[in-house]
Amino acid sequence: MGPGLENMKRFLDLVVSIPVLILSLPVMGLLGMLIRFTMGPDVLFRQKRPGLDGKLFTIFKFRSMNQATDLAGEVLADEARLTGLGQLMRRSSLDELPQLWNVVRGEMSLVGPRPLLPEYLALYDERQSRRHEVLPGITGLAQVQGRNALAWESRLELDVLYVEQQSFLLDLKILWMTVVCVWNRSGITHEGHVTMPKFLGSMK
Repeated sequence: MGPGLENMKRFLDLVVSIPVLILSLPVMGLLGMLIRFTMGPDVLFRQKRPGLDGKLFTIFKFRSMNQATDLAGEVLADEARLTGLGQLMRRSSLDELPQLWNVVRGEMSLVGPRPLLPEYLALYDERQSRRHEVLPGITGLAQVQGRNALAWESRLELDVLYVEQQSFLLDLKILWMTVVCVWNRSGITHEGHVTMPKFLGSMK
């Protein structure tokens, strides 16, 4: 990415994320109270994720699952722990709102490949690893082309295509398409899963 595009992306990130973050504070406050009442005191989900060049940072999301366990004390599967409030937040993408703070801090961009789990780093092939040549995003090309309904190979290929084709106009297009996808609630789940199955490595 050239310095001109990098500066334009950063300007777009700040001019959008700061006002949206401020305007959404009442909604986030209400969600925080509802999460605390229904799921316990830990309102935010925090997890280390690889960002630019694979460097780890802490991502913030609203919790959408409780900590229910079985008789042996093992945490239940995601499907069993996802609450009604969590489902609502995921369908509307409200659980992603705290990531605006990651954008303000420069750890994420509005648009880019979604930050995935650190254990996936060793599973990517050389081409798939290129997704870490740019900042991760709240939304991206894969999210507007199918989101969690895509197979992993297709999703990661779209991430790399974004890296190869990125432009300011493409970011604007993806942001608009994201609004449409959220409105239509498309691609929220993968068949047989509440989100996506684990990535087990390239099938190539």
